[in-house]
Amino acid sequence: MADLKDLMAGLIAGDAQAVKEMTQAAIQQGVAPQEILENGLIAGMNVVGVKFRNNEFYVPEVLIAARAMKSGMALLRPLLVKSGVKSKGKIVLGTVKGDLHDIGKNLVAMMLEGAGFEIIDLGTDISADRFLQAVREHQAQIVGLSALLTTTMVGMKQVVELIRTAEGGKVKTIVGGAPVTKSYADEISADGYAADAAAAVDLVKSLLAA
Repeated sequence: MADLKDLMAGLIAGDAQAVKEMTQAAIQQGVAPQEILENGLIAGMNVVGVKFRNNEFYVPEVLIAARAMKSGMALLRPLLVKSGVKSKGKIVLGTVKGDLHDIGKNLVAMMLEGAGFEIIDLGTDISADRFLQAVREHQAQIVGLSALLTTTMVGMKQVVELIRTAEGGKVKTIVGGAPVTKSYADEISADGYAADAAAAVDLVKSLLAA
């Protein structure tokens, strides 16, 4: 029988080819897609998140592990959809209007997907109206806003205000990015602030559990 601990180890090591082969082998041996996801891919990304938080891993290692995860997810996703497995939550992510930076946002997206969430990544330079449209279209529970320029941080305020007014507080907003601080998040009444991708995963879990 497939050993999901090996799959987990391959993901942590960032070996995309090994992850793909072991995921395929587990599927062929009849292991449930949900089990492969939970005990192989998500378990591996959880370790990556802890290592990142403890400064044992840095951004390049996380990106390599996330790429390995994607190679396994490409095989699993159709099976998960077919078997009706629900994601842990839907999250709309994007960099706010006027800002074209996306490395931090992409890292957050990968870490959240690795934790079992469904990500709707709108990309960069996204208006407040587009965020709201995506929330309604996908029935998302959380909106994640990124900014790298101090001049575009004001866009976060606009999105937070629009989402709160339009959705009556049902949809949570979280913010992050190099110039963004916890005090700024509080000032614009965002529901949460994350300093890095690992913290974003913890934040999303706590908001959805609340």
